Amino acid sequence: MSNENELKLEKLRDDMRIVTADIIKLVQKRMSIASEIGDIKDNLMMKIEDISVEQDIARYVHELGTQIGLNNEFIGKLLNLLLLESINIQKAKTSKKEAKLDHMAMFLKAKQLESEGKKIIHLEVGEPDYLPPVNVKNELLKTFEKKRIHYTQTNGVPMLRKLIAQERSVKEENVIITPGARFAVFSAMVSNLSIGDELIISEPAWPAYRDCANFIGVKVKAIRTNVEQKWDLDLDQLEQLITSNTKMIVLNSPNNPTGKIIREREIDDILKLARKNDIFVLSDEVYSMYSYIPYKSILDFGYDKSIMVSSFSKSHAMTGFRVGYAVSSKDIIDRISKIQAIAITSVAEPMQYAAIAAMNSNVTTNMTLMKKRLDFIKSELENLPCEFVNPDGGMYYFVRFNNSIDVNKIIFNLLNEGVAVAPGIGFGETYFDFIRISACQPTKLLNDGLKILKKVTNV
Repeated sequence: MSNENELKLEKLRDDMRIVTADIIKLVQKRMSIASEIGDIKDNLMMKIEDISVEQDIARYVHELGTQIGLNNEFIGKLLNLLLLESINIQKAKTSKKEAKLDHMAMFLKAKQLESEGKKIIHLEVGEPDYLPPVNVKNELLKTFEKKRIHYTQTNGVPMLRKLIAQERSVKEENVIITPGARFAVFSAMVSNLSIGDELIISEPAWPAYRDCANFIGVKVKAIRTNVEQKWDLDLDQLEQLITSNTKMIVLNSPNNPTGKIIREREIDDILKLARKNDIFVLSDEVYSMYSYIPYKSILDFGYDKSIMVSSFSKSHAMTGFRVGYAVSSKDIIDRISKIQAIAITSVAEPMQYAAIAAMNSNVTTNMTLMKKRLDFIKSELENLPCEFVNPDGGMYYFVRFNNSIDVNKIIFNLLNEGVAVAPGIGFGETYFDFIRISACQPTKLLNDGLKILKKVTNV
């Protein structure tokens, strides 16, 4: 009997090898088809991702899976891996022709021109031109003397966590200090999502959400908002995008680049869908201090699978300090902490004490100054052939020019004239006719930059 089972086991292993080899051959065939599709899309100048086509494939394979008794979530993960690989194959073809034109690409081009002696007005990056509070400077000078130059707890120094917890009406155990909000976003995804899962974002969006998700093999689906609807979310579209593989929704309010603040009623509706489908909600609230209408944090809604992310970069003009944080339930924070312990040990101790000093400073004038600058930009944009929605918050205008104007030409003509702006396509591939204008410069420079914008648009 033992010999019979051993022979059967060996036969099954042979069958497994053959089936696995067949799967690999079929995957290779699928990749070849994806490559051919990519060539055709490139020639026709079509966008790479098409959600309607993906949904059609998903329906087909899920029906098949149901017929043969496969688990729907497993099918979804496998399909998402295949779709991601198809997208990567097709993107590789277009990337050989031209690099992605986003705000960081423009920033690097502008910096290169500056190194060659050209003066540049930086309207492409969201980096406040004003200094951090003077308390921060004083604390940094004391750091060495106080010997605050060591490793800290992975979750951050207790005093900083306590201050944030008090401000956010939570316990210290619900707070983790991260090296900037970007790492909080990344570690929240890594610690709660798996390869083949799905994540939903609202575009236009900060590119890091898609980049972080794709890096760990998570499929991104996007709700595309528009200027005609004043950047409002389509909640019906959100519900239609949710599947058994959807594990996280990302919100950004105020939004980068539009400045849109999600209203309380909309958050309620989003959380109803999240609760119904057991989905994490990651809320990026980095720009919340720059809110020009009433604002509510995701933390005010009591959803136990919410993760709030923020930082000191914008609110306290501390971009280079790299101090951010996440607030969530203890079990989620514990998972994020494990990722942080593996990746970085802890945030630099001097920077954490600088953040404590920042929290003990009054920075309300930063918001007043930013609103004043945005109002100035608005007054200038009203004389240009463009359309926009006044931002509810943040530090940008997201502007679309009329169809007769080549936006790429504007962007490069501006750069040649000494003004850098952020291309809209960096925030979503359908926003190729937009630019983002940052208010992070003194009014005089904003005025000079917008005069050049008028010049290159022939107004």
